[in-house]
Formats: sequence, C-alpha cells, structure tokens
Amino acid sequence: MRLFKYVDMAGLQRVLTGGVRFTQPGAFNDPFELLPEIFVPNGTAEQPISISFDLIGPRRPSDLVSLSYDFEDDYCNDVQSRDVVRSLNENVGIFCLSKNNDSLLMWSHYAEQYAGAVVEFETDHKFFEGLIEVEYASARPKKDISYYLSAGGHIPIAELCVKSDAWAYESEYRIARSLKACERAGENKGFGVYIQKVPMECIKSVCLGERSDLLEQRKIWELLKDTSIAMSIAAISNNGFGFRWEYVKYDSPVGNGSPIFTPRTAHIFKNDVGQWGDVARWTIEHHKLSKIAQMLA
Repeated sequence: MRLFKYVDMAGLQRVLTGGVRFTQPGAFNDPFELLPEIFVPNGTAEQPISISFDLIGPRRPSDLVSLSYDFEDDYCNDVQSRDVVRSLNENVGIFCLSKNNDSLLMWSHYAEQYAGAVVEFETDHKFFEGLIEVEYASARPKKDISYYLSAGGHIPIAELCVKSDAWAYESEYRIARSLKACERAGENKGFGVYIQKVPMECIKSVCLGERSDLLEQRKIWELLKDTSIAMSIAAISNNGFGFRWEYVKYDSPVGNGSPIFTPRTAHIFKNDVGQWGDVARWTIEHHKLSKIAQMLA
C-alpha cells in the first residue's frame, strides 16, 4: 500500500533529510484523540489506572472491547481517559498518513495552504510495522473501566484510534512508536518535537503544492535529482476542482539525462547556465500553453 503525508516546507525538508515527526495525541488538532468515554459503575473503588500500550498489535473486535454506542449512564464520562491521554503524551508519538493524495481540504489544512507538499510512502517496509487504519464513527466510543484494569496492562493502541466521521475525508492511517525510540528535536506549542529517521527507500514521490515558492522548488530539486524519488508540482487543472501532476523528474536519478520541461516546471531551471537553462527559457517564451499556465517567477 502507498500512503501520503501532507506537510509544510519545513516538514518536507525534515522528511527528506531522514526524519519524520511522531506527535503526541495531545498535540493533534482534534481534542478527542484517543479519548473514549469510560464507564465506572457506581460503588467501584477508586484505583489508579496503570497500563501500557501495545503499539503494533491489531485491534480486537469492537463488541469485545467497547460498550454499545447507545449505552447511557450517569457514570459514563471522560475523566479517567483524560488521565490516560496525559500518560500517552509522555510516552507515545504517532505518525499520521492518508490514503488520499488529492484532498483539497488536506492540502489547505496540513500543506501550508497549497504552498507545502505531499510525500508518498511505500508502506511494505518494516518501518511501517503495526500500521493502523483509523476507524470513523458517528458516536464517541465507550469503554468499561474493566477494559483498562483487566487487560493485563497491554492494550492495543489501535483500539483507541477512533475519530468522528466528520474526519472521514482524511482516510487516515497511523503508526505509533515509543518516544524513547525517537530523537528530541526541540519544542512546539508546549510539546516536545520527536523525530525518527525514515529509510529513504520508503519515499516514492514528492508533489509540491500549487503555491509552493520557486526557490523552495529549486531546493527540493537539488535534494531529489540524484535519487529514485519522483518529483512533481500540483498545478491547477484547466477544468474542474482538481490538479494535474506536472512532473519534474520520474522515479530514477536524472544522471546524464534532463528534467522534464513544461511551461510550469521550466521556471525552476530558467536561470541555469547551459543546455537546461536554454531549454527552460525557450519553453517559457515559446510554448503555446505558457500564457495559461500559472507561473511562480
């Protein structure tokens, strides 16, 4: 399976130099992350919840680990699960991907309003062990307190990856890792930034956004030209609400060949000295589609 990551330019630079961020649940934009309601029957003796999570184990059938969505009781709330999430924030990071590479909303929300990029990953690599497909539901999951107290302390984190169906357009997949297995690389909005190196052979392509800066495009070209990672630009389609992929290079090193020159991609090379620069400038000046292609000079 191939999955995609929407990133801003800083995130893309980080990915291409070997690292992806594993983010704590509390740093996500959805405040309901890993936060089911927990039913604690009246009269249950108060006791601390001490658990550990299985980061790669598959989820079990929901009817075995969750209460029915229509379960109602005055003692069903999220007080205990907030404690669990606080513990997760100290120990676990999550790397999120999508099955979609053409979501207009995700380009806007996660890829710097079309100025970032979408990175394509091949998930057959062992780096993606324990891949979790997020579930989407119309109602919030509910669990009995016994779920946490009688599971032997090892709960598959996949079972908590349930989001409101309002997020279904993201078609999200995840992998979870211990923060101890990551390298701390600073702080952002009160949360440590944790990085783990990703093997470059997992990266299949990079598509830069419609609004990506020309200087940034050139920087990415320099990083990718000698690799087997394809590079393209998502240019607005001439028809409809969509994009066409304007390829700059395919999935092999350029070597003694050349980039792919179109009225859009030629601008990356227009200041080059030599044959590439000559072809780029000629394309910009003479190609019949130059006038209708959106140029980032």
